[in-house]
Amino acid sequence: MKRNLLFLPLLLLTFCTLFQACDDDETYADKRKRESKQIKAFIKSGVQVKDDESGEYLLNVPGDIKVISESEFYQNDSTTDVSKNEYVYFSNTGVYMQILQKGKGKRMEDGDSERILTRYTEFNISTDSIQSTNQLASSEMVPDVMTCTNTLGTFSASFVQGMMFNLYNSAAVPPGWLVPLSYINLSRVDDGTLAHVRLIVPSSQGQANASANVYPCFYEITYQRGR
Repeated sequence: MKRNLLFLPLLLLTFCTLFQACDDDETYADKRKRESKQIKAFIKSGVQVKDDESGEYLLNVPGDIKVISESEFYQNDSTTDVSKNEYVYFSNTGVYMQILQKGKGKRMEDGDSERILTRYTEFNISTDSIQSTNQLASSEMVPDVMTCTNTLGTFSASFVQGMMFNLYNSAAVPPGWLVPLSYINLSRVDDGTLAHVRLIVPSSQGQANASANVYPCFYEITYQRGR
């Protein structure tokens, strides 16, 4: 199914709609059940979003996603078969991940701290619209930058600049964004082989607004080692 681009100035309207849509008597458990249904529907349908002016795809995510277990993922050398539209489901976080490219360079090892440049598109599964992106022509030269540390396999990170930092007025990196770092390689050279992933992120692993209002997001992200 095709979707039109929701321009960023309309973001506040999206937030207001979310508040109005939630009945005062709705419990957190009810919201999580609704979120689960939205994720299942997205897994079935995928999403295609075109730019009205250029006609080019801003997102082109095939539906009928094949969900594989963590054990299958590890048996396949921590890869997902893109030709089969595989996503691995991490039961401890509820995050689904597809690795489009593992990237060159090397993984972050225990004790490493890095500046990581990210280019992304955020799709609000609940409102069926693009909520934010730094991939538009006006912003594509300004990636989101985060500082990240690996401590015994646990990643922590903070935004220092970019769309996510400004939009949500927070340095907090969505926990779901850190899930791929155990499996991808980071390089400084952007030669078309940067680590590239797709994520379905439940509210519990999302940015602050998603967490507060209980809605899931889809992300397409590239990761690049900074200087």
